[in-house]
Amino acid sequence: MTDGHEDGVSRRKYLTAAGTAAAAAFAGCAGDTGEAGATESPTEAGGDEDTPTEESMDTETETEAEESTETEASDEFSVTVTMGQMDSGLDPQDHAETNTNIIVSQGYEGLMDRDKQGGIVAALATDWERVEPGVARFTLREGVNFHNGDPLTAEDVAYSIRRIFFNDVGIASPQKNDLGAIDSVEPGDGEVTVNFQGLNPIVFQLFATNGEIVQKSWIQSNGSDFINSNINGTGPFRLTEYDSGNQVSFERNTEYWGEVPEVTDATLNASSESSTRVNRLLAEESEIVTNVPPQEVSRVEGSDVASINPVPSTRIIFLQMRYDVEPFSNQQFRQALNYAVDVPSIVENVLNGFGSVTGQPTLEQFTGYNPDVEPYPHDPAQAEQLVEESGFAGAEITLETPIGRYLKDVEVAQAAASQIDSLSNVSCEVRQREFSSLVQDLTTGNIEDKPNFNLLGWGNGEFDGAQTIIPLLTSQGSLTILKNDEVDSMIEEAQNEPDPDAREDILQETNALLHDLAPWVFMHQQFSVYGVANDVSWQPRPDEFIDIDTASPN
Repeated sequence: MTDGHEDGVSRRKYLTAAGTAAAAAFAGCAGDTGEAGATESPTEAGGDEDTPTEESMDTETETEAEESTETEASDEFSVTVTMGQMDSGLDPQDHAETNTNIIVSQGYEGLMDRDKQGGIVAALATDWERVEPGVARFTLREGVNFHNGDPLTAEDVAYSIRRIFFNDVGIASPQKNDLGAIDSVEPGDGEVTVNFQGLNPIVFQLFATNGEIVQKSWIQSNGSDFINSNINGTGPFRLTEYDSGNQVSFERNTEYWGEVPEVTDATLNASSESSTRVNRLLAEESEIVTNVPPQEVSRVEGSDVASINPVPSTRIIFLQMRYDVEPFSNQQFRQALNYAVDVPSIVENVLNGFGSVTGQPTLEQFTGYNPDVEPYPHDPAQAEQLVEESGFAGAEITLETPIGRYLKDVEVAQAAASQIDSLSNVSCEVRQREFSSLVQDLTTGNIEDKPNFNLLGWGNGEFDGAQTIIPLLTSQGSLTILKNDEVDSMIEEAQNEPDPDAREDILQETNALLHDLAPWVFMHQQFSVYGVANDVSWQPRPDEFIDIDTASPN
């Protein structure tokens, strides 16, 4: 690891800032039951259009011309965001990656949304209620138009929900698990009713994070290539240019139903090299950059053009192992790798302390976290013994890792692989892959096409343990690498338990079981470290979504 960290911005200063942000973020979610809409309608967002006024120019008066030009220029507020990776296409319902969601959600919206602290707020629905167990009803906002000018209808909303859950509607969406197990969707007069196969105890938490709405006729009349290179949503920005793999450009939607952004145009691009992202920030080519590595923090803070804006994220980093291929099909072997990897050392020496060690799929701030489950200790001797007992001594394995998607992902993978390789009876090497290629393999419906062993991160914007376990660790999960009847049974029980305390007990038991099953090498909670230009005011969110519409000039 290259050690470029200087004393100009100490880790203590960084962690103090991060901890303060985390406390505010998670405090806003701790008491949220997701049922608020049943008894109280959320405050509806709204605002006047902020369309720049063009001043008439007197061609005979040079001074007036200059003043007019200066006025027009002052109305322009452009923001460029540089991330680690680009999108996998612009279909808002056919992806499972945060970067794609960041891009498409500038133009698409869901029925509900979340604020900066993770609290539930209104979006395309102004009210929501659980009319009976397993049935939720959403009242739609009036006066909302798609970017093509057509009005939003209940049929559009119903179609969007069906398209996510039912494969025969048009796609096999990797977001199938994101809204709960749906039985039917019924459009009505200004409302939509969703019937679930079970209780769906966190229905409103799910819809506040997932379920972007598309126009039924627009989707049905266009092919996949067109849908993946265009946007027709209801959101605060309209697509102006799509250069696949390079950049996406937007202009503000002056006819937006809510508060029109101060940002007049926005560009999102990417570089997997963290140094390149930081260089763009300091060269004033980007206003917001993601995943500033620890060794670059002091360089940003020492500049006169930008500063660091960190927040502990809702993302967990792990090394996942396929249950159906040797040697990972053996529980003892999987446990051995957990003992082999020294996660505290990686957090301290690779991430400079900017992470928290984990030992279960659920983060501490989420519903279902089990405080009695301890992370695996670093014990190479125990690891070697378990490898021998597994019958796979001499195994040669490859850890696949994305490049530049997560904070120091390659360095983390290399450190973990080196520690595994140092065992006397296992050999491990690293294969670096572009994230777009790796995620394509991970999201395939066929488990036999998934990598055997890979580094991955998972963000959980619902703050609920089930929303990590269901897609990644249940038999029918859209991204699963595990099939275990006991896990499936416990999750099914949790998802049909109306008592919040009893449900939490079940999820805690599930986390304890998953710790022992060790389908992952449990690694760490990621901190999101943003670099932000000094002339831009913008606060990050723990769910990693970059809400450009909330940025304003400083």
